[in-house]
Amino acid sequence: MDVHEFGPDDAPSVAAFAEVADACHRVDAPWLYPVTPYRVEMDMRHGWDGEVGRYFLATDEGVPVGALNVNTSEHDNLDLAWVDLRVHPDHRRRGHGRALLGHATDTLRAIGRGLLSTSGWDAEAVRAFAAATGLAEKAREVQRRQVLADLPPGLVEAVHAESLPHAAGYELLRIPGYAPDDLLADLARVTESINDAPIDDLEFEDEKYSADRVRGYERAQQEAGFRLYRVVARHRGTGELAGHSVAVVDAETPTICYQHDTAVARDHRGHRLGLLLKADLLRWLADEEPQLATVDTWNAESNTHMIGVNERLGYRPVGRELVFQLRVSG
Repeated sequence: MDVHEFGPDDAPSVAAFAEVADACHRVDAPWLYPVTPYRVEMDMRHGWDGEVGRYFLATDEGVPVGALNVNTSEHDNLDLAWVDLRVHPDHRRRGHGRALLGHATDTLRAIGRGLLSTSGWDAEAVRAFAAATGLAEKAREVQRRQVLADLPPGLVEAVHAESLPHAAGYELLRIPGYAPDDLLADLARVTESINDAPIDDLEFEDEKYSADRVRGYERAQQEAGFRLYRVVARHRGTGELAGHSVAVVDAETPTICYQHDTAVARDHRGHRLGLLLKADLLRWLADEEPQLATVDTWNAESNTHMIGVNERLGYRPVGRELVFQLRVSG
């Protein structure tokens, strides 16, 4: 098996990477949406918040059999790398997975990262691979999907109305695209509230956010072909930002929406702001993106509070991911 690194201008490798990833989805998680060459290229060029990963394609006698990408951050968790490893279903049980994991660990050692994190859908084959390679299960995450056509009529409006009296001391701001410069520092502080969410047994340091990182996220998402929507709660008395909820609509396939962060600052909890923010975001999306069919979200299985919020809004589980870690040095 040959493994080679490639860039976003290498169209054949981008297409082959997308096909391997999509073939894996069709077998392992058929509820996921197709992986397209455009989406792979955009991820390669922009990443989540401007920090881009490294991408590798594995071939056997010229046939694409595996895909690997390695993502790191220079903002925090400087010993950690997130690894996505996929073997085409037609080429499994031939040692390609072990070989790709070996390539990943070599890459981490070369760049000075000692902790590898990866995930896989909850299946016997995934558990067996983890046990055979020393990957330790550290957390579980559940993907939920809101199918808008299946929601009871008036549900979102009802949730919004029932939440409002509890949050009378706050006003909601709707921010499409880039946030105003004067809000960035406060948005960074609110975004850091995500560090209070449970992470189970993961070795993971608190994430650090700055105004520049918030702007980098906004830029990366939009330049990657997503339309960005953010609802912010602001305390009426102090003007302090108390929480936010963010979602993006895929311009390539605009029936698809992904829920990103929802966070409420610690001093402002207890006012149902999380529920109110998410409900208002859905009301806004209904006006601006009437073609939407689904909204997807992910939570740690142990995050019972946010799961309760999501299920109140009609999200239902579609799949569970197991998160693993492996110490490769240090």
